[in-house]
Amino acid sequence: MGHIYKEDFLIPFDMVDVNHNIKLPKLLSYCLFVSGKQSHLLGRSDEYVLEQFGLVWIITDYEVTIHRLPQFTETITIETEAISYNKFFCYRVFRVYDAAGELLLDILTYFALMDANTRKVSPVLPEIVDVYGSAFVKKIQRAPKMLPLENAEQTTYHVRYFDIDMNGHVNNSIYLDWMYDVLGYEFLSQHRPAKLQLKYSREVSPGGDISSNVVKDGLTTYHDITSEGQINAQAVIEWLPLEEK
Repeated sequence: MGHIYKEDFLIPFDMVDVNHNIKLPKLLSYCLFVSGKQSHLLGRSDEYVLEQFGLVWIITDYEVTIHRLPQFTETITIETEAISYNKFFCYRVFRVYDAAGELLLDILTYFALMDANTRKVSPVLPEIVDVYGSAFVKKIQRAPKMLPLENAEQTTYHVRYFDIDMNGHVNNSIYLDWMYDVLGYEFLSQHRPAKLQLKYSREVSPGGDISSNVVKDGLTTYHDITSEGQINAQAVIEWLPLEEK
Protein backbone atom coordinates (compact mmCIF):
# COMPACT_ATOMS: atom_id res chain seq x y z
CA MET A 1 0.00 0.00 0.00
CA GLY A 2 1.32 3.40 -0.97
CA HIS A 3 0.76 6.64 0.91
CA ILE A 4 -2.69 8.06 0.12
CA TYR A 5 -3.17 11.76 -0.58
CA LYS A 6 -6.57 13.37 -1.06
CA GLU A 7 -8.14 16.76 -1.44
CA ASP A 8 -11.56 18.28 -2.14
CA PHE A 9 -12.27 20.24 -5.29
CA LEU A 10 -15.21 22.42 -6.37
CA ILE A 11 -15.93 22.01 -10.10
CA PRO A 12 -15.65 25.45 -11.78
CA PHE A 13 -17.48 26.84 -14.81
CA ASP A 14 -14.58 26.54 -17.24
CA MET A 15 -14.16 22.79 -16.67
CA VAL A 16 -17.68 21.69 -17.70
CA ASP A 17 -19.48 21.11 -21.00
CA VAL A 18 -22.96 22.11 -22.23
CA ASN A 19 -24.52 19.39 -20.07
CA HIS A 20 -22.71 20.74 -16.96
CA ASN A 21 -20.58 17.57 -16.85
CA ILE A 22 -16.86 17.94 -16.24
CA LYS A 23 -14.72 17.61 -19.36
CA LEU A 24 -12.71 14.40 -18.96
CA PRO A 25 -9.45 15.85 -20.36
CA LYS A 26 -9.69 18.67 -17.79
CA LEU A 27 -10.31 16.23 -14.94
CA LEU A 28 -7.37 14.03 -15.90
CA SER A 29 -5.14 17.12 -15.97
CA TYR A 30 -6.32 18.20 -12.55
CA CYS A 31 -5.71 14.73 -11.12
CA LEU A 32 -2.08 15.05 -12.22
CA PHE A 33 -1.95 18.40 -10.44
CA VAL A 34 -3.14 16.65 -7.25
CA SER A 35 -0.49 13.92 -7.52
CA GLY A 36 2.06 16.67 -8.13
CA LYS A 37 1.08 18.19 -4.79
CA GLN A 38 1.74 14.87 -3.07
CA SER A 39 5.13 14.61 -4.76
CA HIS A 40 6.02 18.13 -3.64
CA LEU A 41 5.06 17.33 -0.03
CA LEU A 42 7.21 14.19 -0.15
CA GLY A 43 10.20 16.11 -1.51
CA ARG A 44 9.98 14.59 -4.99
CA SER A 45 8.60 17.45 -7.07
CA ASP A 46 9.08 17.49 -10.85
CA GLU A 47 11.71 20.18 -10.38
CA TYR A 48 13.63 18.03 -7.88
CA VAL A 49 13.57 14.97 -10.13
CA LEU A 50 14.81 17.02 -13.09
CA GLU A 51 17.52 18.88 -11.20
CA GLN A 52 18.86 15.91 -9.24
CA PHE A 53 18.52 13.13 -11.81
CA GLY A 54 17.95 14.80 -15.19
CA LEU A 55 14.67 12.90 -15.54
CA VAL A 56 11.06 13.81 -16.22
CA TRP A 57 7.88 11.83 -15.62
CA ILE A 58 5.86 10.77 -18.64
CA ILE A 59 2.50 9.01 -18.88
CA THR A 60 2.31 5.98 -21.15
CA ASP A 61 -1.25 4.77 -20.51
CA TYR A 62 -4.57 5.52 -18.83
CA GLU A 63 -7.28 3.02 -17.91
CA VAL A 64 -10.39 4.89 -16.78
CA THR A 65 -13.79 3.67 -15.58
CA ILE A 66 -16.45 6.36 -15.32
CA HIS A 67 -19.55 5.65 -13.23
CA ARG A 68 -20.71 9.27 -13.36
CA LEU A 69 -19.14 12.55 -14.41
CA PRO A 70 -19.13 15.21 -11.67
CA GLN A 71 -20.99 18.40 -12.49
CA PHE A 72 -20.68 22.18 -12.25
CA THR A 73 -20.43 23.46 -8.61
CA GLU A 74 -20.23 19.88 -7.28
CA THR A 75 -17.59 19.25 -4.63
CA ILE A 76 -15.61 16.09 -5.26
CA THR A 77 -12.80 14.33 -3.42
CA ILE A 78 -9.79 13.23 -5.45
CA GLU A 79 -7.75 10.48 -3.80
CA THR A 80 -4.48 9.23 -5.23
CA GLU A 81 -2.02 6.49 -4.38
CA ALA A 82 1.20 5.30 -6.03
CA ILE A 83 0.48 1.59 -5.70
CA SER A 84 3.48 -0.20 -7.23
CA TYR A 85 6.48 -0.02 -9.52
CA ASN A 86 8.87 -2.26 -11.41
CA LYS A 87 12.07 -1.72 -13.38
CA PHE A 88 10.49 0.58 -15.96
CA PHE A 89 6.96 1.57 -14.90
CA CYS A 90 5.17 3.10 -11.94
CA TYR A 91 1.44 2.63 -11.36
CA ARG A 92 -0.72 5.27 -9.72
CA VAL A 93 -4.46 5.21 -9.08
CA PHE A 94 -6.83 8.12 -8.75
CA ARG A 95 -10.28 7.69 -7.25
CA VAL A 96 -12.88 10.43 -7.54
CA TYR A 97 -15.75 10.48 -5.03
CA ASP A 98 -18.84 12.64 -4.63
CA ALA A 99 -19.87 14.31 -1.38
CA ALA A 100 -21.75 11.17 -0.31
CA GLY A 101 -18.65 9.00 -0.76
CA GLU A 102 -19.86 7.31 -3.95
CA LEU A 103 -17.09 6.37 -6.39
CA LEU A 104 -17.44 8.40 -9.60
CA LEU A 105 -14.24 7.53 -11.48
CA ASP A 106 -11.46 4.99 -11.08
CA ILE A 107 -8.27 5.91 -12.95
CA LEU A 108 -5.16 3.75 -13.35
CA THR A 109 -2.18 5.68 -14.72
CA TYR A 110 1.06 4.19 -16.05
CA PHE A 111 4.12 6.40 -15.52
CA ALA A 112 7.71 6.08 -16.72
CA LEU A 113 10.83 8.19 -16.27
CA MET A 114 12.46 9.75 -19.32
CA ASP A 115 15.91 11.28 -19.71
CA ALA A 116 15.31 14.98 -20.36
CA ASN A 117 18.18 15.18 -22.86
CA THR A 118 18.04 11.92 -24.79
CA ARG A 119 14.20 11.58 -24.56
CA LYS A 120 14.71 7.86 -23.85
CA VAL A 121 13.01 5.88 -21.08
CA SER A 122 15.14 5.44 -17.96
CA PRO A 123 14.97 2.65 -15.37
CA VAL A 124 12.99 3.60 -12.26
CA LEU A 125 15.33 4.70 -9.47
CA PRO A 126 14.40 3.56 -5.93
CA GLU A 127 15.71 6.83 -4.48
CA ILE A 128 12.99 8.64 -6.43
CA VAL A 129 10.02 6.39 -5.63
CA ASP A 130 10.79 5.01 -2.14
CA VAL A 131 9.09 7.98 -0.44
CA TYR A 132 5.70 7.01 -1.89
CA GLY A 133 5.56 3.73 0.04
CA SER A 134 4.58 1.77 -3.07
CA ALA A 135 5.48 -1.88 -3.53
CA PHE A 136 8.18 -3.12 -5.89
CA VAL A 137 6.89 -5.87 -8.18
CA LYS A 138 9.04 -7.78 -10.67
CA LYS A 139 6.24 -8.44 -13.14
CA ILE A 140 5.66 -5.68 -15.68
CA GLN A 141 1.97 -4.90 -16.00
CA ARG A 142 1.25 -3.79 -19.55
CA ALA A 143 -1.83 -2.06 -20.89
CA PRO A 144 -3.86 -3.81 -23.60
CA LYS A 145 -2.27 -3.57 -27.04
CA MET A 146 -4.03 -1.47 -29.68
CA LEU A 147 -3.84 -2.05 -33.42
CA PRO A 148 -3.56 0.64 -36.12
CA LEU A 149 -6.91 1.80 -37.50
CA GLU A 150 -8.20 0.85 -40.94
CA ASN A 151 -10.59 2.94 -43.07
CA ALA A 152 -10.72 5.67 -40.44
CA GLU A 153 -12.30 9.11 -40.75
CA GLN A 154 -9.53 11.71 -40.66
CA THR A 155 -9.43 15.31 -39.45
CA THR A 156 -6.32 17.49 -39.52
CA TYR A 157 -5.41 19.86 -36.69
CA HIS A 158 -2.58 22.36 -36.43
CA VAL A 159 -0.57 22.25 -33.20
CA ARG A 160 -1.18 25.61 -31.50
CA TYR A 161 1.10 27.53 -29.17
CA PHE A 162 -1.10 26.91 -26.13
CA ASP A 163 -1.19 23.17 -26.85
CA ILE A 164 2.45 23.05 -25.72
CA ASP A 165 3.31 22.58 -22.05
CA MET A 166 6.41 23.52 -20.06
CA ASN A 167 8.25 20.42 -21.33
CA GLY A 168 8.08 21.79 -24.88
CA HIS A 169 5.69 19.17 -26.26
CA VAL A 170 1.93 18.81 -26.65
CA ASN A 171 0.20 18.48 -23.29
CA ASN A 172 -1.33 15.05 -22.58
CA SER A 173 -4.87 16.42 -22.34
CA ILE A 174 -4.75 17.85 -25.87
CA TYR A 175 -4.55 14.39 -27.44
CA LEU A 176 -7.88 13.48 -25.84
CA ASP A 177 -9.33 16.84 -26.95
CA TRP A 178 -8.43 15.97 -30.55
CA MET A 179 -10.01 12.54 -30.17
CA TYR A 180 -13.23 13.96 -28.74
CA ASP A 181 -13.50 16.73 -31.32
CA VAL A 182 -13.84 14.45 -34.35
CA LEU A 183 -17.01 12.93 -32.86
CA GLY A 184 -18.94 16.17 -33.30
CA TYR A 185 -21.29 18.26 -31.20
CA GLU A 186 -24.41 16.13 -31.65
CA PHE A 187 -22.78 12.91 -30.48
CA LEU A 188 -20.87 14.47 -27.60
CA SER A 189 -23.89 16.39 -26.31
CA GLN A 190 -25.94 13.17 -26.18
CA HIS A 191 -23.38 10.73 -24.78
CA ARG A 192 -20.88 10.44 -21.98
CA PRO A 193 -17.81 8.20 -21.69
CA ALA A 194 -18.09 5.03 -19.61
CA LYS A 195 -14.61 3.58 -20.17
CA LEU A 196 -11.39 4.92 -21.65
CA GLN A 197 -8.19 3.15 -22.64
CA LEU A 198 -5.58 5.71 -23.76
CA LYS A 199 -2.01 5.01 -24.86
CA TYR A 200 0.72 7.57 -25.56
CA SER A 201 3.39 6.33 -27.97
CA ARG A 202 5.30 9.31 -29.33
CA GLU A 203 5.51 12.99 -28.48
CA VAL A 204 4.06 15.64 -30.78
CA SER A 205 6.39 18.59 -31.24
CA PRO A 206 5.40 22.24 -31.78
CA GLY A 207 4.52 23.78 -35.10
CA GLY A 208 3.26 20.89 -37.19
CA ASP A 209 -0.04 19.23 -38.07
CA ILE A 210 -1.59 16.05 -36.71
CA SER A 211 -4.34 13.79 -37.97
CA SER A 212 -7.08 12.71 -35.57
CA ASN A 213 -8.51 9.45 -36.89
CA VAL A 214 -11.61 7.59 -35.72
CA VAL A 215 -13.50 4.39 -36.43
CA LYS A 216 -17.00 4.18 -34.94
CA ASP A 217 -18.59 0.87 -33.96
CA GLY A 218 -21.90 1.52 -32.25
CA LEU A 219 -21.18 2.98 -28.82
CA THR A 220 -17.45 2.22 -29.03
CA THR A 221 -15.03 4.54 -30.81
CA TYR A 222 -11.46 3.73 -31.79
CA HIS A 223 -8.99 6.58 -32.14
CA ASP A 224 -5.44 7.36 -33.08
CA ILE A 225 -3.41 10.52 -33.43
CA THR A 226 -0.77 10.46 -36.15
CA SER A 227 1.91 12.84 -37.40
CA GLU A 228 4.81 12.47 -39.82
CA GLY A 229 3.60 8.96 -40.67
CA GLN A 230 3.78 7.65 -37.10
CA ILE A 231 1.24 6.94 -34.36
CA ASN A 232 1.45 9.35 -31.44
CA ALA A 233 -1.49 8.14 -29.34
CA GLN A 234 -4.31 5.59 -29.46
CA ALA A 235 -7.55 5.18 -27.54
CA VAL A 236 -10.68 3.09 -27.21
CA ILE A 237 -13.69 4.84 -25.67
CA GLU A 238 -16.95 3.16 -24.64
CA TRP A 239 -19.92 5.52 -24.50
CA LEU A 240 -23.37 5.60 -22.91
CA PRO A 241 -26.38 7.69 -23.94
CA LEU A 242 -26.87 10.43 -21.35
CA GLU A 243 -30.23 9.04 -20.28
CA GLU A 244 -28.48 5.79 -19.25
CA LYS A 245 -26.59 7.29 -16.33
